[in-house]
Amino acid sequence: MSRLVVVIVFLLLTACGPAAPKKPSGATALTPEVMVAQVRSAGLQGKDLTVAPLRDPQVEDLRYTATQAEARKDIPAAQAAIDLALKISVMDPDLLQWQAELFLLKKNWVQAESFALLSYNKGPKLGALCRRNWKTLSFARRAKNDPAGAQHADQQIAQCTVTPPPRY
Repeated sequence: MSRLVVVIVFLLLTACGPAAPKKPSGATALTPEVMVAQVRSAGLQGKDLTVAPLRDPQVEDLRYTATQAEARKDIPAAQAAIDLALKISVMDPDLLQWQAELFLLKKNWVQAESFALLSYNKGPKLGALCRRNWKTLSFARRAKNDPAGAQHADQQIAQCTVTPPPRY
């Protein structure tokens, strides 16, 4: 009988213990760093013709500063550098997208979505930047519990790549 009591007490104690933590669903199951890595990787997929505009040297210095700050995981300093760059190169779609990615790192889904949309609207709507825009939108919407919006964003990624005509 005492064995039965011990088993019952053990079962009751384990049932009263803390519940196992729920695994988050969708994009929130990923760390922000993984999200940003996947966003940037999406930009590298495809064989796009890349046209690099001449940039203001001050903007280039600020981009370098932001890159160094991000490498140190100093996201506020990276954002401050990108903010200054955007004051010089107003509405630059690359800088807007970078800002969106920094907001992903801060788990600020609303701002990430806002900057990615702004970048998309100001950008070429094709190529690497377009894919990064939509991947950012996908993660931000999934994190905001908008699976339909995330699915729409995922579907738009394919529209960013234009296949070249066949060569004979």
